[in-house]
Order: sequence, then C-alpha cells, then structure tokens
Amino acid sequence: MISTSDLFQPQTGHYSSALPSSALPSNVTSHQANELHPSVNHKVKRLIDIAGALVGLAITGLILIPIMIAVWLDNPGPIFYSQVRCGLYGRPFRIWKFRSMVVGADRMKHLIPNEAKGLIFKNQNDPRITRVGRFLRRTSLDELPQFYNVLRGEMSLVGTRPPTLDEVAQYESHHFKRLLVKPGITGEWQVNGRSRVTDFEAIVAMDLAYQEKWSIRYDLWLILKTIQVVLIKKGAY
Repeated sequence: MISTSDLFQPQTGHYSSALPSSALPSNVTSHQANELHPSVNHKVKRLIDIAGALVGLAITGLILIPIMIAVWLDNPGPIFYSQVRCGLYGRPFRIWKFRSMVVGADRMKHLIPNEAKGLIFKNQNDPRITRVGRFLRRTSLDELPQFYNVLRGEMSLVGTRPPTLDEVAQYESHHFKRLLVKPGITGEWQVNGRSRVTDFEAIVAMDLAYQEKWSIRYDLWLILKTIQVVLIKKGAY
C-alpha cells in the first residue's frame, strides 16, 4: 500500500505527477511502464476524444442554464463539484461534475453506510443526494462537465473508472494495473451494470479486460452501448 503522502509534494504544495516506482505493479518495471498501453498515444483515439469532447461540451452548453437553475433551487450552493482523482500512472487531476449532493456532502460520508464491497463507496439510498441530483445521476447528466477533462487530455471518452486518492492509497499490487491507461467517462463498468456493480474487484476485472480487448472498434462499440444504457437508464441510481 501507499499513502496519499506518497503522491503529495510539500515543496510545491501539489500532488506529484505520477505514482512512485515502488507503487507500480510487481510485474511492471519502470521500463515497461514507459512503454505505454497502445491506447494512450493512439492518434485516432485522441482525435475521437477531441471530437467527442467538443460535441459533449456543445450539448452541455445547451442545457447548462436549466441545470444550473435546477441545482441551485434544489440545494443552494456551487453548481459544479470537483474532486482530485488519479489518472494515467496515478497522476492526480481534478475531475468535474454537476453537483448532485448537498453542500458539504464529503464531510458527511462517514455517516453513511457503505453498501459496496472493497475500495469503492456506494449507497443506493444515499440521503446526501438531492432530488435534482438523483435525476442527474440516473441520466448521467452530472458527468457532462467531464468532457472538459477529456478535451484537456486528462481523461478519454472510454477508459477505466477514475479512482480517488484515498482509494489508490489502499491499492494492492494488481490494482495498479488499471492505472496503465487513461480513465474514461465510460467503460466496461458503465455498460455492465453502472451503479449496480458494487464489488471493487469486479470493477478491476472489467478495467483489466478493457485493456486486453482494446481497439478503436471496441471503443466505438462501448460508446454506442453507453448511449443505449443511458437512454434506458439501466443500472443507475
């Protein structure tokens, strides 16, 4: 295990740009880590990401004002929610979402029972989620601001689930393999259950399966499948 202090650099007041070499999986050397997964620097994948991000941000712009009004009227406070997550090789970045919980929800987390197994947190009836927030989550509209992360290159349209710093601090060796590709807005976990996947090891298995099966064609299939899953609101709460 590593701690969040391993990622934090007190000299600069910022988190380090990558995991320490000691945190890499035992069967992945620093040299191998530099040999990126083929998806990471694939030009066609990046072009698809940029095009998709621009379309996504355009859609976000069209519905931004109604969402802002609804979020604020339901629970006055910030419209957006941001959190530091770990991206490629554990490089911290700030992920953006429309706020779907009450103000100060992070400070209340210890009061809510965790219904998930392993290093993730889920509660189907989490009282911190607002009425508007529950709608945003069911329709995945809360994730629209993440297209900005995709445009910046911190995320991809398709990838692995982006973990929190606290989660990564508790990783075992095999868990780090999921950090060998960029995190995505969607991925295997989105099309195979979404919020109903409550076992962390199942998510890890799906993330690693994605790395094995990756191709541009597979990414496009996952994007189309995600649209279908979101439209029928399957597996979300």
